Order: sequence, then C-alpha cells, then structure tokens
Amino acid sequence: MKFTIPFDFEATLWKADGNSGWHFVSLPISLSQEIRHLFQKEEEGWGRLPVMALIGDTSWDTAIWFDTKNNAYLLPIKSEIRKKENISVGTIEKITINI
Repeated sequence: MKFTIPFDFEATLWKADGNSGWHFVSLPISLSQEIRHLFQKEEEGWGRLPVMALIGDTSWDTAIWFDTKNNAYLLPIKSEIRKKENISVGTIEKITINI
C-alpha cells in the first residue's frame, strides 16, 4: 500500500486501563469520520487500517484501529517512539498519518 494522503491533527497521549501498557492517541472524531468514509473498504479485521505515522522527526509504519465505543480511530504509540520523541501521558502532540 502506498501512503500518499496525509492527515494532520493534534492529540493527547493516553494509556489504556489495565496492565497492558498500551499507549494511544485518539484521532479527532471529525477526522475519523472523514477517514472512515474514504477508506473503510481498505480496513482489515477489527477496523485496522495501515498507515505511516509521523511525530516530530520519527516516522514508522503502523495501523490505526476504529474504536466503535468512541467513534474514532486509535493510533498506538509504542515505547520506542515515546522515548525517541520524549512523549508521556497527557502530552499533546502534532501528528501526521499517511494513508
């Protein structure tokens, strides 16, 4: 898949409940609705949509997942990225995803 269409947004890093250690940002609902309208046919199982993400100087191939409870996509932010970009829970980040 070519990642050619950029979407820019700001979001706050949060940690999932429990002991899993998963950290996410939630895409804005209006942006999530736009992306879902354009790319829902491209989604894989569980609403997974491959993307290339960029925070600061760090880019990586990942995926966003559609969260039906919040009607928004979630972007997981792995430990390696959080360390490179000095991101912690509650931090607001400028993010670009390319689909």
